[in-house]
Amino acid sequence: MTGHPSFPHPAYRDTVLAPLFEGIRTHFAGHVNAINRAHLVMLHETGIISTDQGRTIAAALQDIERDMDADKLSYTEEHEDYFFLVEAELDRRVGEPGGMLHLARSRNDMDHTMFRMALREKAGCLTEQVLHLVDRLIEKARAERDTLVVAYTHGQPAQPTTFGHYLSAVVECLLRDAERLDLASDSLDLCPMGAAAITTSGFPINRQRVSDLLGFEEPQLNSYGCIASVDYVTGLYSAIKLVFLHLGRVAQDMAHWSAFEVGQLHVPDSLVQVSSIMPQKRNPVPIEHLRHLSSVTTGLCDAIINTMHNTPFADMNDSEADVQQAGFAVFERGARALSLFAAFLPSCSINASRFEINSDAACVTITELADTLVRDEGLGFRRAHGVAATTARTVVSRGVGLSRGFDVFADAFEAETGRATVLTRGMYAAAIAPETFVLRRDRPGGPAATALDRAIEAYEGKARECRGRLDARTARRAQAASMLESAFNALLEE
Repeated sequence: MTGHPSFPHPAYRDTVLAPLFEGIRTHFAGHVNAINRAHLVMLHETGIISTDQGRTIAAALQDIERDMDADKLSYTEEHEDYFFLVEAELDRRVGEPGGMLHLARSRNDMDHTMFRMALREKAGCLTEQVLHLVDRLIEKARAERDTLVVAYTHGQPAQPTTFGHYLSAVVECLLRDAERLDLASDSLDLCPMGAAAITTSGFPINRQRVSDLLGFEEPQLNSYGCIASVDYVTGLYSAIKLVFLHLGRVAQDMAHWSAFEVGQLHVPDSLVQVSSIMPQKRNPVPIEHLRHLSSVTTGLCDAIINTMHNTPFADMNDSEADVQQAGFAVFERGARALSLFAAFLPSCSINASRFEINSDAACVTITELADTLVRDEGLGFRRAHGVAATTARTVVSRGVGLSRGFDVFADAFEAETGRATVLTRGMYAAAIAPETFVLRRDRPGGPAATALDRAIEAYEGKARECRGRLDARTARRAQAASMLESAFNALLEE
């Protein structure tokens, strides 16, 4: 059996070249145009090409952009990829001068530049969604500052806190996630242009000028690293992965809290689906979508990161067009998850009656009873803990609840100490009240209103800082686009 006589082989065409062309056409054509313009302006400004050459190429690029509608293009075997299609069009329209555009650059540095340009836009949108979720949760946390909930450890009822305190913990984590996204975006703001294939160029290029015109912070310094060190990909998807790994854990809590046996979280009817056969069912199905969207997004991030595993520290297709396009599914799934989270959590409420039943039955305030015995009875903590533990075990076994356990407590205290407790029924009731438990925990980070108010103010400040950095990036790119447009138009008029 003989091989196909000419390039490209039909299998290679159909499985690689055509899909890659489609991806470039769909996602990167505008970035290729911007790179062409910025590189051309730089070549002219540095004197590498003449004014006549610059003006001729600029006019041709403008005509190609106008005449060649990327949305209507389809792959043919005439040109290997989108880059060669544009280059062929330049040659067809202006002849040899068109080839001067490719001085001092390579598809290598162009590819990594356009990848970063696409990723920085998507990363910015995703970060904005994270910060929007932060804003919604801060608002909800403030509204639910005093709403009591049962907190769980190891899947068991542990202590009372507030819904606002719980949501603030989620906010804190999301703010750290936003900071990780911002740090990953720093790598996206380093421009590879001028690295050429690997080692820069013998022409007197101005890398900073191209970087500025394309809205980057600065050129990435090492030219080999521009092509080989794809940590801008692995770093970004690692940061994104953590956002959804963490949110998936929150979704798991919501599933537990909303279960009939717990009933702590009430999901409104607008977010509940019914059974096709069981009329009693209220299925909070959005929680499952939150969980699986988070998991799928996390898994997609792993797929992108793991594609780089054990690849050469060099130019290789493993980090390029196919994997870049596959990675865009991360942003689509992630955006859906964030939108749903921002709608779901603020819409839910806490079932106060179920909290009262569950917290009393599970003795979640018993720690404060032990602390009260240390303060008011002068016991050491371990003895106080023993009295509290005996009280909890007995009331749970009898099914009476901690609120009706004063006599049990008094017996346990006397058995441990040989004397009667000084606590009255009223003092006992105050000690085991969830409101007392929360109020006394007013240290930094605690659930008491004063502590939570201070924490929320700090979160709002951090959110403003994160949004300020995001806005600065967006403004720089908008300014760069305007600067590039002016410089390119000036070249046309030379």
